[in-house]
Amino acid sequence: MKNRQLLALVRQRLTRFPAVGLLGPRQCGKSTLARMLLKDRPEAVYLDLERPSDLAKLQEPETWFAAHQGRLVCLDEVQRAPKLFPVLRAVLDAAGSNGQLLLLGSASPELLQTSAETLAGRICYLELTPFLLPEVAAKGGALQTRLWVRGGFPRSFLAEDDTASMEWREAFIQTFLERDLPQMGIGVSAALARRFWLMCAHTHGELWNGAKIAASLGVSHPTSKAYLDRLAQTFMLRVLPPWSANLKKRLVKTPKVYVRDSGLLHALLRIDSRAELLGHPVHGGSWEGFVIEQVAGCLPAGWELFFYRTAAGAECDLVLQKGRRRVAIECKASETPTVGRGFWESRAELKPEAAWVAAPVKEGFPLQDDVEVLPLPDLLARVAKL
Repeated sequence: MKNRQLLALVRQRLTRFPAVGLLGPRQCGKSTLARMLLKDRPEAVYLDLERPSDLAKLQEPETWFAAHQGRLVCLDEVQRAPKLFPVLRAVLDAAGSNGQLLLLGSASPELLQTSAETLAGRICYLELTPFLLPEVAAKGGALQTRLWVRGGFPRSFLAEDDTASMEWREAFIQTFLERDLPQMGIGVSAALARRFWLMCAHTHGELWNGAKIAASLGVSHPTSKAYLDRLAQTFMLRVLPPWSANLKKRLVKTPKVYVRDSGLLHALLRIDSRAELLGHPVHGGSWEGFVIEQVAGCLPAGWELFFYRTAAGAECDLVLQKGRRRVAIECKASETPTVGRGFWESRAELKPEAAWVAAPVKEGFPLQDDVEVLPLPDLLARVAKL
């Protein structure tokens, strides 16, 4: 059992809000985390709304909640019962206390629009990602490589070997496309969704070219954008926006798109080992996406993520910003990393308070001009303290 670093935050938010929504992709560990939390709350009630027997208990929801008043109620896969949310609002308002509901869902607040509207001001949303490096390894080494190659989904990361891990990821992709998307009300054929996802994998970390992908799929540009939105809302893709400010620069305005879990990226591209990854064209982009997801999972609240690029060639893989504070991060998959002119130009233009290069090195070292090369565990430790 891995100790998830979000557990303490969920406990805290339950003391401050009537309801907490724990969102994340399927199989990332939401139910396991909830059970860990409920161990300390013997009076709590857990219902899995994918089980017909549990869903049947809520046929008369007002009566059921009245019978369990004063107890923490955990509803797993809550998006399966969208008509329940108006009742939940009445339940929360009637009790008027914090820590009444823990809602687990596999879709983002955009897809859970009903909850966002009916529970506004009563719920706090938190995102649970697949495993983060600090949760599985105090240092880098072999476990960091395994996390990068297999991704962070627990059953993939903890599989007995790379073959079993790949089999799990392939089954996950198929199930997600054939069952999960339709259950979430997303009307996309599994075959077309797979082709779209595969195209995103082949262009992982590149600027989004919706017109080109739409033409390849034989769909309209708005349709391809809708596919992008749906896979982003279900935590499969990250749409990283460009950083912009009132600069007299020709800034790139198109976002970059990443497959969020590196293991799923490698499964889509049929990369089943570190040796294959090292020789694949996506090697550098895979490391970049892996670093971005790890940073996003460790970043304190209030910080936003961007990339920076100008038409003149200045670029930085990741810009973290909170108010006037900025941090620049460049990602290099080499153990002997070097950075090009574009990074130095972006640093001069962004003027960050810190600039780091994330690389698979054993120890950090200064590069020049206060820029440090850092192993990923050290970089994540600094990010967590921002």
